[in-house]
Amino acid sequence: MMAEDGISDFGFAKRKAARQLGATDADALPNNAEIEAELRAWQALYQDEEQAERLLEMRRAAVEVMRLLDEFRPYLTGGALDGTAGRYTEVDIELHPESAKEVEIFFLNQNIRYEHREPRRPAPNTPEAILSFDWDQVPIRLSIHEGQGERTSRRHGERARLPAVEALLAADELAAAQTANVPQE
Repeated sequence: MMAEDGISDFGFAKRKAARQLGATDADALPNNAEIEAELRAWQALYQDEEQAERLLEMRRAAVEVMRLLDEFRPYLTGGALDGTAGRYTEVDIELHPESAKEVEIFFLNQNIRYEHREPRRPAPNTPEAILSFDWDQVPIRLSIHEGQGERTSRRHGERARLPAVEALLAADELAAAQTANVPQE
């Protein structure tokens, strides 16, 4: 489901799979690390070249958007950061402005069309708002957290600031260039 349908929420994917399989024992479900390992194995087997190209495209878009939104302290998270992004994955970026309205005003001033989504359910570290838009045909999801949320420890998942994402992108571009220069048999 995560690889083929673009589900990015581990908990949602687990619950959906458990319902489909009729599983009632939550202890029998795999943990996120096990799911991520299987997702990587599936992608290597079925989407190797496509996934690498998609990841490169997503990281390029992430760098451009993070540069544009630099004043709101962006962090890349999710599949575009950890390398598990697939065909339907959105680029997940966290922002930490003083208020969510600042970001919306910025988008209006830049004439960038976006969709405002409500966060799914209230929980610790839930974003104030979620904005979605396409950047050069790459879907972007901005999770807007209050300014102080930047210092709050995250329960799961890594995040990276712009310099780290630029370094990932540079490594991807080098690998893509080397692959393009390898003679085909």
